[in-house]
Amino acid sequence: MTASPPAPLSARPTASFLPPMWEHQSLFRVSAQLFAEGIFNLLDRNLRPEVFLLGLASGREENDPHSVVIEPPTLRYSPADFAGIKTLAATFEADAGPRDNVYHLHPQDHDRMEKQHWYELVCRATEQTLLELVESRQEARRSFCSTPLSLNGYLVVLVVQLAAGPYNAYYTLPGKATSTRPASLPHAAVLEFLHECTRALREADTADNEQPVLDRDYNEVLRGAGRRLMLRISPGSAHGLYDACLGIAALRHEGGEGQGTMLLARRQHAAIVPVLTLEAPVPLRDHRSIRKLLELTEGRTGLVSDASHVFGLGYMVEEDDEKYEPLATVQFTNHYGWELRHGGHTLMRVVSNTPRLPQSKVQADNFARVAHQVFPDLTTEEISFLWELALEASNQSHGTMLCISTGAKPEAERLRRQCFRVVPRVMTTPVLRQASSIDGAVLIEPNGTCYAIGVILDGQATEKGDSSRGARYNSAVRYTSSSPYPCLAVVVSEDGWIDLLPSALHA
Repeated sequence: MTASPPAPLSARPTASFLPPMWEHQSLFRVSAQLFAEGIFNLLDRNLRPEVFLLGLASGREENDPHSVVIEPPTLRYSPADFAGIKTLAATFEADAGPRDNVYHLHPQDHDRMEKQHWYELVCRATEQTLLELVESRQEARRSFCSTPLSLNGYLVVLVVQLAAGPYNAYYTLPGKATSTRPASLPHAAVLEFLHECTRALREADTADNEQPVLDRDYNEVLRGAGRRLMLRISPGSAHGLYDACLGIAALRHEGGEGQGTMLLARRQHAAIVPVLTLEAPVPLRDHRSIRKLLELTEGRTGLVSDASHVFGLGYMVEEDDEKYEPLATVQFTNHYGWELRHGGHTLMRVVSNTPRLPQSKVQADNFARVAHQVFPDLTTEEISFLWELALEASNQSHGTMLCISTGAKPEAERLRRQCFRVVPRVMTTPVLRQASSIDGAVLIEPNGTCYAIGVILDGQATEKGDSSRGARYNSAVRYTSSSPYPCLAVVVSEDGWIDLLPSALHA
């Protein structure tokens, strides 16, 4: 049985009143929710983040009705659902057995370490409790918790939940994922988000009547997530791999864009067949030398690096070789563009210093779902026809845009000075291939009738724009956000990004 998404907060029953943990808790929760939406919508709008706060009273017994506080109080979970967290944390401590005695020079250091250990157990118990709640209610959500922060007599845990389907659809690194070992870019973004929220709470707690501030740029948070992910896959402990790749991708060699492969592995790795070994390894911080060496890479042969130095050229053995081991690679694709891959899967694409998730061709089922959402009267055959046109548009290597609108005819008239109007005709894939070869959008009705090509779309400025994306994407966002007609824009960017942008009322 397919689980339905969680009900909106306004639709949930109101819980009995409980005193707040601190004065600005509601404001902070709303700020954190908006912060999460800004971050994760840049990755995948289908992740649908939901943020809430959980407070465990430090000096109250678990059967005390005020021992647990939830913000917002109208959340679908009740305080009783989390009443046993501290007991469960104590069980984890008992099951772990005796710990090694660690002696600290100062008593405060010992107390701090013991508190940190207890907080980690509480975090683990909260995650376990949420996992059981989600599974029992078939909510199809993934839950992530921050390490508790002591605030006004409460252990405050910030929880963010993401849609399980979209989250699990992305490739994850093998091995156990932890708070310091992200499994994927979405997971790294979760860790960076929780870290930023905890920092804001901690800084506000040390000031006088200060409200927690979450003002970090969304793209900067994603860059921090990218650095976390790169640190996880680094063969050594080098922290500068992400920034080194940025510096290398920004350089040109004799006017050409940087393209090539870098294999990330420890020196003399058994799965790497050496082709050419440098007598003196080149530091990765020497961007110009590395950029020049990239010209030597071709096909399977790439530069071999331990994330600190480049040792030479080599290639990985075949998968059926007993020495084979999936290794991380950096594929430099164009100027300012590169990808992080592992075992043949793309973990992250970086365009103009901004990490993004890999974007594949438009999927038929996803297109059909969005198209039916925007144009509910379309038949299956009509949606299939539009899908064929969208698929043809996605094959344009230079980027293009297909705009499907119920108001295509009046819009072609309104925008007549910034488009080429055509005699109405049903669009076909061969004609679309030619019509989309010039700048601007191809404007068609849901039945496939074309009214204009080369359309320069207009629209009002909106917060949904993304400064890291190009003019084509942002003009489509402005147009679909302010269009009075139901419409759907299929945007194909030059860097390979493909977006489905429904009109504002259907987003």
